[in-house]
Amino acid sequence: MNRIMTVISLSDSGIETIKSNPELPRKEMEFVNQWKQENILESFFISVTKKDAVLIFQNVDEARTKELIEILPYFPYMAKIEYHNLNKQF
Repeated sequence: MNRIMTVISLSDSGIETIKSNPELPRKEMEFVNQWKQENILESFFISVTKKDAVLIFQNVDEARTKELIEILPYFPYMAKIEYHNLNKQF
């Protein structure tokens, strides 16, 4: 079973912007919850510092995963995005 693991790090200035605008996290989570309901987001992890996140996508390819990430409200504040194609073993 193929998966796309997306590892995201926010910029320091981005974190400050997000913290100062409570509407941004709410909008971000609307996308995450929608993807979970659509069965394209298998797992979502966020670091304790809230600067880093890992999203595991399923039933979509890497190109579609990139499109999804680019529509997120946090996208302008992302300093680093990595995409890893994985085969789920168990």
